[in-house]
Amino acid sequence: MGNATDIEVKISRTKSARKKPAVFTVINYGVLILLSVLCLLPFVNLFAVSLSSSYAVNARLVRFIPIQITIESYKFVITSGTFLRAFAISVQRVVVGVLLNMFLTILVAYPLAKDKSRFLARGFYAWYFIITSLMSVGLIPLYMTVRFTGLLDSFLSLILPAAVPIFNVIVLLNFFRNLPRELEESAVIDGAGEWATLWRIFVPLSKPALATLTLYAIIFHWNSWFDGLIYMNRPENYPLQSYLRTVIMNPEMYFQLTTADGNYEKFLAFVNFRTARSAQIFVAALPMLLVYPFLQKYFTKGLVLGSVKG
Repeated sequence: MGNATDIEVKISRTKSARKKPAVFTVINYGVLILLSVLCLLPFVNLFAVSLSSSYAVNARLVRFIPIQITIESYKFVITSGTFLRAFAISVQRVVVGVLLNMFLTILVAYPLAKDKSRFLARGFYAWYFIITSLMSVGLIPLYMTVRFTGLLDSFLSLILPAAVPIFNVIVLLNFFRNLPRELEESAVIDGAGEWATLWRIFVPLSKPALATLTLYAIIFHWNSWFDGLIYMNRPENYPLQSYLRTVIMNPEMYFQLTTADGNYEKFLAFVNFRTARSAQIFVAALPMLLVYPFLQKYFTKGLVLGSVKG
């Protein structure tokens, strides 16, 4: 009888132990779903406003479902020369900026991942990059540097000041250090140099980390707006996010830009400021919503693998 009682107690404890993770999982999923819904609701409202008529928006009747559906706001957006020009600048910035960021990140991270016996100045350069990332020079010295180098009001002013992202370098060099040394030794025995070892062994094995850092670089360049405001003297040179910031914070400037495109009469006839603004913001957010799902599977894996060693 004693043995039977002990077995029953163990079974009950096992069941209770199983219930606890199940309850935690339910609560966890519930909280995550709630947070996801709260994050999505502003986009749903934005999309509903962009598809609604001017009358419904002005009367504040639109919440999460479009009222008197119309696509005039989107027609206005795709025919707006100012918006398309800013969109093209941002696309160009993402392409050039991401390629430059990843190329320089790989070139900096590879030698810093070496042991001190193979790269004596490794510690000096590592601390150099870390200190410069922790102690920013400030906005005014950075602006003066861009000005004296003749980069003001040019496309390169959006690219060169952030050409080497130090956080990405740290993540990638830690990832490189986690790779088996035997692979590099085998490449050296086969006669491969440092350049061939980097691009034929280290880079192909670092796809999770590179995908994560590429996503970071894409988001950074696409969402940056402040540098466009301080480095560009003419609004027609604004990247998309700087243009949208002007649309949201300074409607008068937006009307001036719209008048310059020759679409002002159409703007007054079919759409208003809120519907056009909502359509532009939604179109601006759409590329990130389309790109992120393809790189999301590498996101957590790349960060974990790149942060095991210091």
